[in-house]
Amino acid sequence: MSVTAKICGLSTPGTLDAAVQGGAKQVGFVFFPPSPRNLGFDQARALAVRAPAYVEKIGVFVDPDDVLLAAAIATGLDAVQLHKVTPERAAVIRRRIPVWAAVAVKTAVDLGAAAPFAGAADRILYDAKTPDDAALPGGMGLRFDWTLLQRHRHPLPWALSGGLDSSNVAEAIRITGAGAVDVSSGVESAPGVKDVDKIAAFLKAVAIS
Repeated sequence: MSVTAKICGLSTPGTLDAAVQGGAKQVGFVFFPPSPRNLGFDQARALAVRAPAYVEKIGVFVDPDDVLLAAAIATGLDAVQLHKVTPERAAVIRRRIPVWAAVAVKTAVDLGAAAPFAGAADRILYDAKTPDDAALPGGMGLRFDWTLLQRHRHPLPWALSGGLDSSNVAEAIRITGAGAVDVSSGVESAPGVKDVDKIAAFLKAVAIS
């Protein structure tokens, strides 16, 4: 099985190039001001133009309004990744662009939140649940118990996120059977600062997993 990888939270030409050269199939651009990875529309547009057509450009949002979505989609996005949205809201957004729905996981009960997105999203992203008082819904290096996914019946194609890095992604793939993985903080030298060597190491680990 060939596992695909998404490098999320990119903000510079050099790190985008590293992701593409390493074999990433998707790149993520964050549109959420509290995040250290937040992009302006001009930045996002320049990166989207730089990325090859065969690499999917995914915009990452937290409960976005229509104005933000429209402006971000116009930068050249191929799909959107939505955190903290209802299936009903996701379905409305999906009428204009493909949707990844993030499901925050800490216990087996949390996996039940994926089922209502059947027909409302194109892919589920299982991510580690952050504390209630956390400023960000992801990108904090947290992971969940991967064995929870072993017997789970997935309602849609899915990807694994949360606390992944080059040292553990092969194990995560082995335990969960993930066909797609997503990384952000695991390839950074500081919050919001991507490291080209860590990007290369992560993608190499995925390729040989």
